Amino acid sequence: MDYQPPPFFSRGPAPLVRLMFFISLAVLLMVLDARFRYTESLRQVAAIVVYPLQRLALLPVDLANGAAGYFTSLVTLKQENEQLKTRQLESANDLLTLEALRAENVQLRRLLDAQEQLPRKATFAEILYTSRDPFSRKVVIDKGSQQGLQTGQAVIDDVGVIGQVTRVYPLLSEVTLVTDREQAIPAQIVRNGLRAVVYGGSEPGTLELRYMPTNADIQNGDTLVTSGIDGTYPEGLPVAKVVKIERDAAYAFAKVSCVATTGPDRHRQVLVLAYDWKQPPAPPQAADQEAKPAAKAKRPRRP
Repeated sequence: MDYQPPPFFSRGPAPLVRLMFFISLAVLLMVLDARFRYTESLRQVAAIVVYPLQRLALLPVDLANGAAGYFTSLVTLKQENEQLKTRQLESANDLLTLEALRAENVQLRRLLDAQEQLPRKATFAEILYTSRDPFSRKVVIDKGSQQGLQTGQAVIDDVGVIGQVTRVYPLLSEVTLVTDREQAIPAQIVRNGLRAVVYGGSEPGTLELRYMPTNADIQNGDTLVTSGIDGTYPEGLPVAKVVKIERDAAYAFAKVSCVATTGPDRHRQVLVLAYDWKQPPAPPQAADQEAKPAAKAKRPRRP
């Protein structure tokens, strides 16, 4: 009786035979593929079928690379954002400085044009700071007696009257604004030529037109300019504009409120006007007053 192993344990051809078979098959397929391109379509189909498996196998790597790239990009963007903010602040500072210089350049050009139109010699000056006295309205400029400034000189800008030099130091000068209560400027209304005197008001930036009759020809919006009769301010410089008129029959004078045309809060550059030496000096009033009593004393008495 012959004993044979069950087919389940059948080993088949020898390993050497299998190796030679698969080598021959591989060589044949390579020759056919290189020579006739028979397996090109097969390769494409296999690539399509295997592609989802490849993507699925690469998914963890892609997720890891994506997470690393996300955090790296987040850190990079944060750093770039901080750098951009720093540059923006630096640029904003430069831009503000540029705007300030541009505004100052425009103001200086206007002052040059105003200086050419003025009949008097003018000196450029810059406002350094306001007075520390809260009850007076004064500013300090950077020119003094060393630059030829004297008390009483008018101070203006390209718009109108600022004030008057009231105290002079070697390198600085104090200017009392037209809105100070101690200041008074002879003025006239442009519309009809009516003369008046403008005094500093009780509120900052305001003036008052005092001692005007209730029937005076004054209207809201009238512009007041210097009359030039005081010899300090040239004629025709804007001083104020009428904003409120109160007339009461019980009083002889009307209450006229005005707002200053310009002020030191607009710009820091001003012009200090020199005296007009061509004007004749004022008559000696003191000598006249002394001469009158002497003439009365010399009159002969009646018998």
